[in-house]
Amino acid sequence: MIEAAYLHIPFCHHICHYCDFNKVFFKNQPVMPYLEKMRDEMKQTVERYPANDLKTIFVGGGTPTALDEKQLTYFLESIHESFPVHDVKEFTFEANPNELTEEKLRILHAYGVDRLSIGVQTFNEQLLEKIGRVHSNQQAFQAVDEARKIGFRNISLDLMYSLPGQTISDFKETLDIAFSLDVEHISAYSLIIEPKTVFYNLMNKGKLRVPSQEDEAFMYEMLMNEMDKHGYSQYEISNFARSGYESLHNLTYWDNNDYYGIGAGAHSYIDGIRRSNIAPLKKYMQAVTETNHAYLDEISVSKVERMEEEMFLGLRKTNGVNKASFYEKYKVEMNEVFSEPIKEYTNKGLLEQTESSLRLTKKGRFLGNEVFQAFIGGI
Repeated sequence: MIEAAYLHIPFCHHICHYCDFNKVFFKNQPVMPYLEKMRDEMKQTVERYPANDLKTIFVGGGTPTALDEKQLTYFLESIHESFPVHDVKEFTFEANPNELTEEKLRILHAYGVDRLSIGVQTFNEQLLEKIGRVHSNQQAFQAVDEARKIGFRNISLDLMYSLPGQTISDFKETLDIAFSLDVEHISAYSLIIEPKTVFYNLMNKGKLRVPSQEDEAFMYEMLMNEMDKHGYSQYEISNFARSGYESLHNLTYWDNNDYYGIGAGAHSYIDGIRRSNIAPLKKYMQAVTETNHAYLDEISVSKVERMEEEMFLGLRKTNGVNKASFYEKYKVEMNEVFSEPIKEYTNKGLLEQTESSLRLTKKGRFLGNEVFQAFIGGI
């Protein structure tokens, strides 16, 4: 049962210093030919794997709002051709504040997009410049305000912490401003310095100073406390929502359920097979033309691997991994398969069991990666 579709728009007008996602500069790129091949891939994929149970659509990037109005309209029409948009429970578009014009917002709303995920990162404009963002605070405020006027009732802000030069008071101010915008959902991630990024090169030259591990941990604890204080429930390590506004799309990933991946560099998981698409645009488009798909590789996931993934993905959720669901999927008790890591990390105070689930403790959320690793390769 395929519950979610991820559609990848790799174009960006500007690439941030921390970004390692599959992306290309927008200028002089074959945007329309790429969108046409995405349209073909959608049709061919849905013919092979019908979208009868689809619950969510998520358009990410890159920056989907880098498309102009004509390109955006074509792309949304393509989605409607292949997917039952009017039946899905959540249709999300990622967006940059400086690209959300009134006309684009009206187009998105008219074609059924009902959730916006706006990449703000920080409300400190000096930090915005330092990390390579090109929008202003005023553009972020205006984007939220304009979206409200047009009818969007589910808006998420993406924030980052542990940025170069960021102080605890900087992050507190960003949170305060975010709360003042009265959005339904907030994601907040600590900076991870990835290879092949501007920040990675600066770090190797000794030219990048980031907050200490102690300050990063303090920011995370402050984040959890402030979210709770302002009525946002933590339902995953980095995600907070008002009641009823949890990201249904991301929950598909954390519940280890099937999803489509459409576009250059996109990943999918269908019927126990994980696939990754070719990333370079011209090779992606050529592959779709010649083979009706763009798979770079296909990996059949064994039962053992699926159970391991169920644990390290599911434990990201505040509710943890449901014991009954685990048994229903794999016909074996979770505590029987993973007795050793469960015992070890429960004794360390990082895991706890309820009658229905296994989950991280609050202490465990600070050391989640250590706990997740314990469930890989140990069976």
